[in-house]
Amino acid sequence: MMPRQKIAMTIVCFFVFFFILFLVRRRKLREEYSWLWLFTSVSLFVLVVKYGWLMSLSRAIGAILPTTTLFIGALLFLMLLCVQFSMVISKLSGQVKNLVQETALLKARIEEMGGGQ
Repeated sequence: MMPRQKIAMTIVCFFVFFFILFLVRRRKLREEYSWLWLFTSVSLFVLVVKYGWLMSLSRAIGAILPTTTLFIGALLFLMLLCVQFSMVISKLSGQVKNLVQETALLKARIEEMGGGQ
């Protein structure tokens, strides 16, 4: 990897890492979602510093270019992100259903007592 590329990628890794910390500190991003992003930025930084590891990983999976390995890694990352968000959406859908049912029961009880005219 050329020195300019290493410098640029190092800057990007540090920017992503500190931007995620900034979002967590400002309560724009919850901690439970930040771990995946922080792990990703640290992993990319390690691959920039230890470029030989990326080359070895590329050979191990049968990729010719390291960019192919990074592309496959990005696809896996996006798949994990989709699975995580699907789990959160499923949980929230269940909670919304329960809240709607409880609200309907409370409304019916209020109307029985004669309070909802």
